[in-house]
Amino acid sequence: MLKLRLSRGGTKKRPVYKVVVADSRFARDGRFIEKVGFFNPLLPKDKKERVGLEAERIKYWLDQGAQPTIRVARILGENELMPMPANGNNPKKAVPKKERKKEGEDSPAAAPKADAPAAEAPKEEAPKAEAAPATEAPKAEAPKAEAAPAAEAPKEQQK
Repeated sequence: MLKLRLSRGGTKKRPVYKVVVADSRFARDGRFIEKVGFFNPLLPKDKKERVGLEAERIKYWLDQGAQPTIRVARILGENELMPMPANGNNPKKAVPKKERKKEGEDSPAAAPKADAPAAEAPKEEAPKAEAAPATEAPKAEAPKAEAAPAAEAPKEQQK
């Protein structure tokens, strides 16, 4: 499978990336088919030298079935070479756990939303739960019978 992805270059703590077309099995910084651009994350976003792309070649490779990685898709979306991908950020992950728990307790609006799906789920699973113990009961008895002799064996050894 062909990928449009970033290949890291530059020195330690000073990355510069090439936008390359590569087979997904190749190493990240290894062999690639064609270099189609560059990306320098150290420059400010408003600088023209931060990103350089060969639009015609990128469109060609996208037509050939190359799939961009998430970061490359965002770069291409910002440069209007393809539609901007949906933002996959979960802002709750940025909040410390202690504060997340406090927010869940304090906000009464969030509680009914959480309770409503939970209340519906057991109603749907209730018939399954009633049928499951009937089939699991014989299985539960068999291990107890096996466990009893095993429990007696250590007592005999202790004597």
